[in-house]
Amino acid sequence: MLTPQTIESVVRRALEEDAPWGDLTVELAIPAEAELDARLVAREPGVFAGGPLVVAAFRQVDPRTAVTDLAAEGAAFEMGEVLARISGPARGVLTGERIALNFAQRMSGVASLTSRFVSAVAHTRARIADTRKTTPGLRALEKHAVRAGGGSNHRFGLSDAVMVKDNHLAALGAVDAATMTAALRSLRERAGHTTSIVVEVDRLDQIEPALAAGVTGILLDNMSPEQLAEGVRIIGGRAIAEASGGVTLDTVAAIAESGVDVISVGLLTHGARALDLGLDSE
Repeated sequence: MLTPQTIESVVRRALEEDAPWGDLTVELAIPAEAELDARLVAREPGVFAGGPLVVAAFRQVDPRTAVTDLAAEGAAFEMGEVLARISGPARGVLTGERIALNFAQRMSGVASLTSRFVSAVAHTRARIADTRKTTPGLRALEKHAVRAGGGSNHRFGLSDAVMVKDNHLAALGAVDAATMTAALRSLRERAGHTTSIVVEVDRLDQIEPALAAGVTGILLDNMSPEQLAEGVRIIGGRAIAEASGGVTLDTVAAIAESGVDVISVGLLTHGARALDLGLDSE
């Protein structure tokens, strides 16, 4: 998802926003021939993500800028570690600094939070996945950061898979077991054989009608660990069992211990704070 085209486009828009008519400060204060060496330094521990954006930010401002010793995506680090070294024309380094930091701080924050969720369920079979609750225009970056933190990606967008939620069922008139199965079977027949169909249920008695339609996944929404365990028992391996809704670091282990296959966590992207990283001149 994080293609070179996406990286170039996102960074270009960010630079155009930050310096639409150039960097007035460096143009007036910094000699054109000045050079600068700097280090990207961690002010707190975490998991790194966003390296390709850091490189692109400095290179787009001035292709003569070199980024070396760049930390690997998904690498864990401690406070004080050097995550990259930047050297080149001082004007370019100083103009690209904030945009490079913004991307690295945001993406490393997502990766670090994801890593904590993944660690919390490491003793179970459950996978931690993201959702579509991402920053508009930055979904590819944030989903990349989730993978850097050890998580999995849910569907990238509405075009990737069929996910039938409560409002879809209401619009279909699926008011009971029979109409729910009939509506989902009709959908199954119209979808291609490679298309995944996931159905969100908020009651255990909705599981069998959904399974009868041949769906590939059941999303158990906002259920207690006890309800989730019963849902997993009813599904019995006939579809992927996914838990979602209000998942936090305090609750995720108990949710995972219910036996679900996947736990989707919106907090990974919409609740992650930017990590504290800084650019120090040498």
